[in-house]
Amino acid sequence: MNKAQLVEAIADKMGGRQQAADAVDHVLDAIVRAVVAGERVSVTGFGSFEKVDRPARYARNPQTGERVRVKKTSVPRFRAGQGFKDLVSGSKKLPKGDIAVKKAPKGSLSGPPPTIAKSAGKKAAAKKTAGAAKTTAAKKTTAKKTTTSSTKKSTAKSTTQGTKKTTAAKKTPAKKSASSRKRSA
Repeated sequence: MNKAQLVEAIADKMGGRQQAADAVDHVLDAIVRAVVAGERVSVTGFGSFEKVDRPARYARNPQTGERVRVKKTSVPRFRAGQGFKDLVSGSKKLPKGDIAVKKAPKGSLSGPPPTIAKSAGKKAAAKKTAGAAKTTAAKKTTAKKTTTSSTKKSTAKSTTQGTKKTTAAKKTPAKKSASSRKRSA
């Protein structure tokens, strides 16, 4: 299918051939401009277009076998989306009267795959979080130990004074128990 056939295929849905031609032109122009600028254009269910840099390299001339230097260049790349791949492979059937590539359900989209730098940053952040969790866990265990020792002291004092003060001593937070330790020392 060429561009004219594409325009004809969507002309009846767009309200005329001229509107369809303008729509196709505008969509293709937007994709080309974004890719030239180095942006990635993703159409959910269809695929993504992106600019890829190829480094300079050596190649062989197939006729002479001579080694030839190829300059560094940038090329466009298209990667088909999973929905498009499924339709082409036949694992999904093409809908008869409906649109083949639809908008994805809300919440099903994930961001672009992380780059090496982003994934390295995430690993470092995970290590920091794990270290902070260990520190927090250590603080909590020491707080629990001080709470139990101060509760035992206040429980021993309050057994002679009645049960009301025993429940109050158990409910006191760790800060109050630390200050009560300072007074008793």
